[in-house]
Amino acid sequence: MYLLALTPTQGGFLALAAFLAGALNTVAGGGSLISFPALLAMGYPAVIARVTNTAALWPGYIGGAVSYKKEILKQSENTISLGSIAILGSILGSGALLIAPAKLFVALAPYLILLACFLLFFQPKITTIIKNKQAYNLDKTGSKARSRWNVYLGTLLAGIYGAYFGAGLGIVLLAILGTFLPQNLQSSNGLKNFLSLTINTVALVAFVAFGPIAWSAVLIMVTASLVGGYTGGYITRRLSPKLLRAAIIIFGIGVSMAMIFKL
Repeated sequence: MYLLALTPTQGGFLALAAFLAGALNTVAGGGSLISFPALLAMGYPAVIARVTNTAALWPGYIGGAVSYKKEILKQSENTISLGSIAILGSILGSGALLIAPAKLFVALAPYLILLACFLLFFQPKITTIIKNKQAYNLDKTGSKARSRWNVYLGTLLAGIYGAYFGAGLGIVLLAILGTFLPQNLQSSNGLKNFLSLTINTVALVAFVAFGPIAWSAVLIMVTASLVGGYTGGYITRRLSPKLLRAAIIIFGIGVSMAMIFKL
């Protein structure tokens, strides 16, 4: 457990950040690009901010999975096989975050934020490519097997990334599933939400057991993120998606530059 006394102003700031993160995750994703830097701005060390962010935003992943319940239940083979691989990846990613020197994560964090900004920038293009993707020619010898091994490897790497850092995980998973699984976008979205929940649940268990979570911040942020997920989406849907995405990306780049140059 990590204790840091928060003033009412700081608590309000974290609540607002979590509210916006919950709303953005419901509509477009990228919420961690707001909530994680907000924790850094309040003085939390990078690793503590990372594990606290996972605990604060975890309930939102339940909502995402429940909303695609039908699509998830229809592909039990994928949920079992890919879910098992996602668990392994999450264990590896969580272990790397908790065991490796904290200074390594501090050094990587700004560049991981830039990576998440990059993924968010290309999210519309990725979605369009997946929508227009032709069905795989599974009649070719070995093509189906190769696709399965590719999606297995991709899911493993996504699990490691999701537990270690997490921002942009949904975009990564959708790109992997849309590329290597011959199914429609709705099915891929459902599987993405299930795997996101799986990866973050395993990470949360590891962080609760072994990580320095700032529970005072979690209590503030988890409620605000839930409210944001349910009511904030109503607001963000009325904003320009391009403007919203641009604002998040600019904010993320600004935070990463501040971290790199220690502004």
